[in-house]
Amino acid sequence: MDGIIILDKDSGIFSRTAGWRVAKIFGEKKFGHIGTLDPMASGVLPVMIGNATKMIPFIEDICSKNKEYLFGLKFGVETDSLDITGKIVKKAGKIPTDQDIKKACEILQKTTEQIPPAFSAIHINGQRAYEIARRGQQIDIPPRPISIYELEYTGKNKDEYNFRIVCSRGTYVRSIVRDIAKICGTIATTTYIKRTQSVGFSIKNAVKLDFLENLVNNGDAVDEYLMASDCALGDIPVINLDEKDTKLYKNGGFIETGESNGLRRIYNNETFVGIGEVKDGLIHPKRTI
Repeated sequence: MDGIIILDKDSGIFSRTAGWRVAKIFGEKKFGHIGTLDPMASGVLPVMIGNATKMIPFIEDICSKNKEYLFGLKFGVETDSLDITGKIVKKAGKIPTDQDIKKACEILQKTTEQIPPAFSAIHINGQRAYEIARRGQQIDIPPRPISIYELEYTGKNKDEYNFRIVCSRGTYVRSIVRDIAKICGTIATTTYIKRTQSVGFSIKNAVKLDFLENLVNNGDAVDEYLMASDCALGDIPVINLDEKDTKLYKNGGFIETGESNGLRRIYNNETFVGIGEVKDGLIHPKRTI
């Protein structure tokens, strides 16, 4: 069974564990997901099962700018992980004004680089950063290029300050929290992160893992929640092949076409076959479903 589940991941579960449980629901061993969420984070996690996993790099490439998060922070305390699951390492009494916070958001929207958190999955000299951090060792993480398209302060509830951000792939919300506080001359830690959009998928179309598992346990069908493998590839032009050329394509053969160079979604009538690339008038197979 091939397809995509738009999962609304709960806080407290690893992304890979959530993906494995989705695959188990549909009786598939092969699975993958786009955009790892921290265990404490919740929200949109696209999970691909079966041959839909072959589409992950193409979806990532054409939809890399569409990530939206809601998040909260608490001023006056900082943890080693930059979120409330970590160990408190600093305390400070300064609480910035709303005007200071809005100014910090304006400044951060102009930034083009970010230093990821020490507790992150990036590789440093062949090791995960969080593995080094857990040993208590100092980590020198170089800045990485990012883009912040929108950063909005949406108000506070008691001592929790809330925000919305639209950013590029690779942006760490926990680092945004750290940098907001730094610009305001204080410290802060992240209280929650909820991803509401990712690679073209919205939280409005997401489904909870417990809901899917309850359907299965009650003997109800879950197929209607499985989206087609090609549902996020709309920006790639289409080429339709007849039966003969489809067979040749699936066997790795090149198909003549008069189209310009570039990626194509390949179909046989209404059946999605895979992704090909036109080079010098020939369709070259890249991924076949």
